[in-house]
Amino acid sequence: MTDPFLGNPQNTIAVLQKYHFNFQKKFGQNFLIDTHVLDKIIRAAEITKDDFVLEIGPGIGTMTQYLAQAAREVVAVEIDKALIPILQDTLSGFPNAEVIQDDILKVDIAELAAERNGGRPIKVVANLPYYITTPIIMSLFEHDVPLALVTVMVQKEVAERMQAGPGSKDYGALSLAVQYYADPYIVANVPPNCFMPRPNVGSAVIRLTRHKVPPVQVEDEKLMFQMIRASFNQRRKTLVNGLNHSPEMTLTKEQITKAVEGLGKGAGVRGEALTLEEFAKLSNTIYQMKLS
Repeated sequence: MTDPFLGNPQNTIAVLQKYHFNFQKKFGQNFLIDTHVLDKIIRAAEITKDDFVLEIGPGIGTMTQYLAQAAREVVAVEIDKALIPILQDTLSGFPNAEVIQDDILKVDIAELAAERNGGRPIKVVANLPYYITTPIIMSLFEHDVPLALVTVMVQKEVAERMQAGPGSKDYGALSLAVQYYADPYIVANVPPNCFMPRPNVGSAVIRLTRHKVPPVQVEDEKLMFQMIRASFNQRRKTLVNGLNHSPEMTLTKEQITKAVEGLGKGAGVRGEALTLEEFAKLSNTIYQMKLS
């Protein structure tokens, strides 16, 4: 197996020039060119020779080379057809790395994990395009993919939202959704000069360790997330008003008020003041009200 060579900016430039590659803004392409950051990602993802790793958006294969050196097998899913011949070249010395040209949101990852890893938990590593970060992460969690760790580069403020707690300005529906499925930990902040081309914003590497069992028990997951979205859709509204304007609720305002008051925080409480446990409790109360 060849040693990784694409963390060096000169080698990245040489590959891009060789193939006359043009960056596609629609795919949010910003390629990592910092070996220290690449090493941090590999360490944070806890990659071993026993691991099957799914990489999302390999670009020209910079991180793929590092992953292939550390893992048993790597499958990288790339949406941009123009990058496939480049990846075939840059990964030619890494026989345990395979590239699939597809949209990750259309790939059956659970089936891929079953085929390649016997259904055992896989590790996901990605430098995610900022415009599609949340749909990709939620798709991984919501589609029963056997996951151990998800280690991803995202926009810094998105990483902060994932890790935020009640009462902070960053706390919202994304915080609660991620924390229901996983334990988030920001590994490193990454400045724009670590990428080519440089993005306009700072980035961060965040590791999401999948919970073996959700931290709260809910009667109806879908209902809880509908409530969470409704309570954050208009942050200045009280929780009661937010839920009352949600078409999925089908309860009277009086019933909603009674359920919210059952939390012991008063009817004027706002969604951003509630913990995940309190949203679960409220969801279970409303679920029972709907049944009666």
